[in-house]
Amino acid sequence: MGLAENQLSFDLVESWLRKNPDAMGLKNKEGESVFRDLALFQDYHGMPAFKNELVEYMAKIRGNKVKFDPKNLVLAAGATSANETLMFCLADPGEAILLPTPYYPGFDRDLRWRTGVEIVPIHCSSSNGFRISMHALEEAYERAQKLNLKVKGVLITNPSNPLGTTMTKDELQSLITFAIHKNIHLISDEVFSGTVFDSPCFISIIEAAMDSNLERNTDVLSRIHIVYSLSKDLGLPGFRVGMIYSNNQTVVAAATKMSSFGLVSSQTQYLLSCMLANKKFTGKYMKENQRRLKRRKEMLVSGLKRSGINCLKSNAGLFCWVDMRHMLTSNTFEAETDLWKKILCEVGLNISPGSSCHCSEPGWFRVCFANMNQSTLEVALRRIKGFVERSRLNYQQNMGGFSRRLLSNWVRKLSSADHREEQER
Repeated sequence: MGLAENQLSFDLVESWLRKNPDAMGLKNKEGESVFRDLALFQDYHGMPAFKNELVEYMAKIRGNKVKFDPKNLVLAAGATSANETLMFCLADPGEAILLPTPYYPGFDRDLRWRTGVEIVPIHCSSSNGFRISMHALEEAYERAQKLNLKVKGVLITNPSNPLGTTMTKDELQSLITFAIHKNIHLISDEVFSGTVFDSPCFISIIEAAMDSNLERNTDVLSRIHIVYSLSKDLGLPGFRVGMIYSNNQTVVAAATKMSSFGLVSSQTQYLLSCMLANKKFTGKYMKENQRRLKRRKEMLVSGLKRSGINCLKSNAGLFCWVDMRHMLTSNTFEAETDLWKKILCEVGLNISPGSSCHCSEPGWFRVCFANMNQSTLEVALRRIKGFVERSRLNYQQNMGGFSRRLLSNWVRKLSSADHREEQER
């Protein structure tokens, strides 16, 4: 339950593959082999057919409210590579990116390890559902300045990993205004955009900018960048298909050159261009996948609720942000780690503690629900229920023993007092 994989709609993809054997066999519509063409060197810009289908798919996810130019798209070997490439393009070693907490633990690797870029957290709290407040944003910026770190941008995940929530248009426009005022970049990691299964609907950073009439300001648009992949929406992390979308031609040019270190294979591009070109399939897939995600999420939330555990209200993603603060022995991250170890070792479930996501409050956990079948999830929920009941019983027994010890000590003190009084008489 610690891996954000989407396995709920594999059957839909497998069904398409069975019905389209030519695509799997690397044949064109006329049944002729394209193997030799794909086996040779390809343009680092990517296959035009694939990029065209990809931007149409991205627009479809966003309700066709925005359009994407394939010339502004850079392919990468997954969102991991895309995020790192953007860091190389936008910041120098020792410069900083602001990142709201809690955030995806992999960002510590993706954004920092090889780039030398520093992460300055924007501390968000449960008091407002972990929303990004302007106060927290300004506080993070000022903290970076006190550390002599030059802030080059803000990176958000929308929908959020690990929260499973989408950002509102007002929140996005406030971030854009902040970026304009500070003269910094704004990166929106939108890899979960196709997993939004409930209201409010997903709003891309590009749509928010357009509605602010900011699309006329070329300087502003040149500072807004999107990261996307097919790992979550289509459930294909092993295919390693990620991308950067930017209106900044300097970034596009530099990222395209860097993409030679992490290309998407030509056979993968060919296969997926055939799949995405089938609009009937992609339309059906998107709706059915969202329906299944919603049903599975509701199953997890209701199961946890029966065990006395609540979740942050969410409408997207492959996970829930679960509140287990009441199960901590103390309000500390040490107690959170102890609880995580018990759930891992005694219950046999691997969930992600909030501290791994740099959450500022102990007791929150990310629990994934889409990387297993329904029967496995039912087993997991039974185990959690049993663990909660045992913990409650142990607590009651410990409190009972504590009460008995208090009573015994009180009786002994009374007896001693009576004995001393008799001796004094």
